[in-house]
Amino acid sequence: MTARERVTRAMILAAGRGERMRPLTLTCPKPLLEAGGRPLIVWHLERLARAGVTDVVVNLSWLGERIPAALGDGSGFGLRLHYVDEGPEPLETGGGIVNALAHFGEGPFAVVNGDVWTDAPVPLAPAPGRLAHLVLVPNPPQHPRGDFGLEAGECRYDGPRRHTFSGIASYRPELFRGQPPGKRPLKPLLDRAIHAGLATAELYRGRWTDVGTPERLAALDAELRGAAPRGADRAASA
Repeated sequence: MTARERVTRAMILAAGRGERMRPLTLTCPKPLLEAGGRPLIVWHLERLARAGVTDVVVNLSWLGERIPAALGDGSGFGLRLHYVDEGPEPLETGGGIVNALAHFGEGPFAVVNGDVWTDAPVPLAPAPGRLAHLVLVPNPPQHPRGDFGLEAGECRYDGPRRHTFSGIASYRPELFRGQPPGKRPLKPLLDRAIHAGLATAELYRGRWTDVGTPERLAALDAELRGAAPRGADRAASA
């Protein structure tokens, strides 16, 4: 496969209501919940900055005003932060990316779910001629059936084993061009790219947690503080 370039722009998805995390998210947006002594979103910002990313878009909705109040313009992380307010009703992943597309210009960009924690490297751009590159992880206990297959670097729906989409990927703007504004999921766009042979993937077997419940947040916090061994909710080896 042709060599892939690094991305310099990224988006952190931070607009969700965090309903599974209640009551914690009744007064705090989920990306600002802390694990290991710092907000979840700060872990992402630090990792993106170390990877050479310069500009990060953060979408906002539920209690969104608290995120720029906490993070500022990004200069403290060596980044430029751009906030996109989606209003009171989040646009879902696909709609959120379409709504922020003008911030990415013509080049590839990475997208990271704000409610995961990982030490995975920031993905490189999709290979030339491809529109998406997904980071997959071994299926955690709460999602045993997985999402996508992987065969020789190609993202598939079939195959003997399916893995879980980590919520981390890189995309080319062409994947989203022509989509009207509004609320929409990402999956139909990925479906189209996968069926057209325009999506690749990799399997990351390192540390990754879907911080989807207060219990998993508490387990991650204990792990990062060194108070407990790696929890059962981390991705298990395939």
